[in-house]
Amino acid sequence: MSLLVLEGLSKQFGGLAAVNNCNLCIEAGEIHALIGPNGAGKTTLINLIAGMLPPSRGQLRFQGENITHLPAHQRVHRGLARTFQITNLFKNYTVRTNLELAVQARAGSSFRFWQPVAREKHLTEAALAVAEQVGLAGRFERVVGQLSHGEQRQLEVGLALASRPRLLLLDEPMAGLGAEESERMVALIAQLAQHHTILLVEHDMGAVFRLARRISVLVYGQVIASGSPAEIRANPEVHKAYLGDEGGAK
Repeated sequence: MSLLVLEGLSKQFGGLAAVNNCNLCIEAGEIHALIGPNGAGKTTLINLIAGMLPPSRGQLRFQGENITHLPAHQRVHRGLARTFQITNLFKNYTVRTNLELAVQARAGSSFRFWQPVAREKHLTEAALAVAEQVGLAGRFERVVGQLSHGEQRQLEVGLALASRPRLLLLDEPMAGLGAEESERMVALIAQLAQHHTILLVEHDMGAVFRLARRISVLVYGQVIASGSPAEIRANPEVHKAYLGDEGGAK
């Protein structure tokens, strides 16, 4: 059984079909990349999967359950987590506090009024474990606004991991990164794929072809092709619609 199945999923904004009769299957254990030109509907599709937008038509099934009308927070508790194109962090607080809040959101509050959160050692232990996972243990007490852009991207992934997801939705995690930071992010995603299924939206074709087991191409809100990296490279419709000279990317 596929982990996530989209059937005829559509989203209309007035007369604009941002996502149009989209069908997609994500298999457990894979990195599945979603690529396409700007304006193809990729982020809208991620928002539909995450529950941040209601679909106009169609349905979503996650682990066999119809989640089409579930709100975002219930999808998180079922194992869906996402990152954003633009970092969505508390930049005046430390890495530790950001991660503790994310862990607490998953675990729920203990409602022990008058007791400092610092005494909730399980929150700190879980937050530190996530920081280690994304390579930020050495920045645990650093204020987020003092981190590099690449480190903030790593923390964004950490916030998603704190919810213990089965499916990670990564929306352009390499946006704005330099070459060295991109390499670190590629290594992090490859490491996470050992334990998580990942739907990756990314414009860096070099990273996509290195990481993905399967690739789907979205154009004008529709999936025009899905297959292995080799199949996508060789698909003339994909070249015409999107890849162009990038189809030969190594």
